[in-house]
Amino acid sequence: MKKAFPKTRIPDNRAFVAKELIAPYFDTNWHFHPEYQLFLVLKGRGTRFVGDIMKPFREFDLVFTGPNLPHLWRNDPIYFAKDSDLLTHGIVVYFPESFIGANLLEKEEFENLKLFLAKSHRGLEIGGQTNASLRPLMKQLVHTSGLESISLLFQILHFLASSKDCHPITQAGYTNPNKESEEDRMSRVYAYVMDNFKQRIGLAEMAGLCNMTESSFSRYFKSRMNRSFSEFLTEVRIGHACKLLHEELMNVSEVGFACGFNTLSNFNRQFRTVTGMTPMAYKKDFQQRYE
Repeated sequence: MKKAFPKTRIPDNRAFVAKELIAPYFDTNWHFHPEYQLFLVLKGRGTRFVGDIMKPFREFDLVFTGPNLPHLWRNDPIYFAKDSDLLTHGIVVYFPESFIGANLLEKEEFENLKLFLAKSHRGLEIGGQTNASLRPLMKQLVHTSGLESISLLFQILHFLASSKDCHPITQAGYTNPNKESEEDRMSRVYAYVMDNFKQRIGLAEMAGLCNMTESSFSRYFKSRMNRSFSEFLTEVRIGHACKLLHEELMNVSEVGFACGFNTLSNFNRQFRTVTGMTPMAYKKDFQQRYE
């Protein structure tokens, strides 16, 4: 599988890493690592997977993840087209659990930050004014070095620890059941589904992709995502349908067929199950809010 860019480990002589990412698409590999991570999307759209939750992402998506929380920002299929001239742009910050130190975290001055870091094990989506305030600071951090960069990172962490705009992503009680040896397997699953969800995808097909029996794959997938594979596939299709209803001049039936649903009635039923409203009501609601 072609990688857009390798995940950078923190060198032994660095306290943390902040870098700018510009590539045709974001890293295609579902993975997790022991560092805390703050990731800002400046350009690019697709589907974000964090733990057991998937959600569309677009420009200014900002997420903080704790150690060993699985994640993937998978760009839309158009970014992988042979003739695509699209680019993604992001800023990522990694720092280890030892960056601050256990002794300092026990001090009164670090109480808010300690609570924030504990919450990050579920992943935190950062919106509102905090999001807007952190964008220029993260851009500045990439071009700052020495003690000034440490000071700036602490300023960012202070914003986060004091903010009410940070919302948990994964379900309460989520823990990472995966092993590092399974990263490639889950990457193959995500990549195959995102590339082929418009067509019929059978359980036998996915089990074969992972060199497992159908029953073993079903148990494996549900234990990792807290939902069956068929439920996951439906959510991927509905997520894409929501994007089309936002961005394309297509009627509801065209959107349904473009997302892999064979009948309009099935599309309407599944859409309502996932979103709580019909596709037409969803489209009207979006237009009223943002147009």
